[in-house]
Amino acid sequence: MTDQSTIGCDLGDRWSEICVLNADGTVNERTRIRTTPEAFRISFGTRASGRVVIEVGTHSPWVSKLLSELGHEAIVANPRRVRLVYASRTKRDRLDAEALARLGRIDPNLLSPVVHRSQETRADLAIIRARDELVRVRSKLVNHVRGVIKSAGERLPRCEATSFHRRVRGLIPDSLQPALLPILDALQQLEDHIKAYERTIEVRVERVYPETRQLTQVPGVGALTSLAFVLTIESPDRFERSRTVGAFLGLTRRQFQSGERDPALGITKQGDPYLRRLLVACAHRILGPFGKDCDLRRWGLELAARGGRAGKRRAVVAVARKLAVLLHRLWVSGEEFVPLCYAP
Repeated sequence: MTDQSTIGCDLGDRWSEICVLNADGTVNERTRIRTTPEAFRISFGTRASGRVVIEVGTHSPWVSKLLSELGHEAIVANPRRVRLVYASRTKRDRLDAEALARLGRIDPNLLSPVVHRSQETRADLAIIRARDELVRVRSKLVNHVRGVIKSAGERLPRCEATSFHRRVRGLIPDSLQPALLPILDALQQLEDHIKAYERTIEVRVERVYPETRQLTQVPGVGALTSLAFVLTIESPDRFERSRTVGAFLGLTRRQFQSGERDPALGITKQGDPYLRRLLVACAHRILGPFGKDCDLRRWGLELAARGGRAGKRRAVVAVARKLAVLLHRLWVSGEEFVPLCYAP
């Protein structure tokens, strides 16, 4: 319970609903403002300092920062913990704002508050995620060209996506050139932009984030994964134990224990999906035919060998989880990576 007012704010793309609760829990005010910095500054700049509860979303980073600058206690609620809002049978913005205020008034810990990253970190994350979006677009265009050629009774040779536009340009049938040559031109432009992003990432790794060198000691971990790891975690001190990093990234199993029943479920898939995907890709490289010999590879291969049909898939996830723990430990300790620490 708090003696100050508690404010629930349901952020919308254009309009935001606000519900103000008094110290005794009664509704003191309901209002609606535009979702712009000017409107929030006018509305909250004249209010007495209070606890403001908002949900994670597109606008929550700048809103939470602005509210803190204006002297309010800004709490960014984890949407996974507010089923009262998103699973309600009568979901309306006004009711959502009140629900957020009441949850924040009882105990903010129930909302698993989220702390947004700094502006610089978000800007650098935007670079690597923009590159990822271009890579996804490139894959879709390559698959489209292959599909169209296959439907005409032809097949294109296997090649890397980076050189696809050059390798297949002379193999496009005359009848399909008007449809596919512009796509190859677009692929060439995409490749130029992707390479530009990669050069920017290399510069950031070298000049701004030297701690990533500790992480790239591990075979299979490159500049992109190490930078994404550092930017996503942001501060190594946020975890008391390195083992909790796996759970933070959604690489631990879900639990649904009740009485004597405790079924084996899949991973939670919470946390940052992009970093989780990068770690899984690194695990594939570590366990693949060209992976360098190390304790992590040996452990993963042993796990895959005794796991039956689904053993390889489970081993990849397990190696990704151990890799996350290892990267955090190297970051915190500054130790040198020893590939075969447990070798006989």
